[in-house]
Amino acid sequence: MNVIGLGNEWRRDDAAGLEVARRIGGRQLDGEPVALVEAIAGAAEVTIVDAVRSGAPPGTVHEFEAGAAPLPTRLFGASSTHALGLAEALELVRSLGRLPVRVRVLGIEGERFDYGRGLSPAVEEAVVRCTRSI
Repeated sequence: MNVIGLGNEWRRDDAAGLEVARRIGGRQLDGEPVALVEAIAGAAEVTIVDAVRSGAPPGTVHEFEAGAAPLPTRLFGASSTHALGLAEALELVRSLGRLPVRVRVLGIEGERFDYGRGLSPAVEEAVVRCTRSI
């Protein structure tokens, strides 16, 4: 299984996806999700982990199968800390005919996205749960 964590190491809970990938030996993409175009090319299946802001309680884990249908942009759109959101990046890969058949996406609800390092306690617990579920 190809695991990719997205995020920004310097925006607190935005690093949740990076931390999941780090703990399980996956690939860490710090910065823009547009790097996914090359990262998932040719993969049979991939799991992508990213932080989200939807208003749900911090530490909530949202799970989606993006190989079959687009991600909800309200969770993974350009309103994230990335210029291009994960939803748009995956649709770009889909339009290029390079999207894996199975794309599992885990969105960890963050609490703090201000500048600094370190995950909030609820997000740390969600990282542990995600690490065990992959």
